[in-house]
Amino acid sequence: MKNVTIALPEDLARWLRIKAAEDDRSVSRWIAELLERRRRQEDEYDAAMRRALARKPRKLEWPEGRRPTREELHDRPGLR
Repeated sequence: MKNVTIALPEDLARWLRIKAAEDDRSVSRWIAELLERRRRQEDEYDAAMRRALARKPRKLEWPEGRRPTREELHDRPGLR
């Protein structure tokens, strides 16, 4: 593990010590787990974005070969 020193306002440091104690963790472990969760979330988001961008765009098909109106495109019957 690598040591990192940070400066926190006293009230935030107090809150952090309390939260870590409630979870039966050291402040260092509590912060490490918080950062690890954040990194995982970002990794999952990046992977989802790559999958979405890798998909081939679909052509909008509408009856009778006409283009849909704005209202038809944004119609959400379940929200009425």
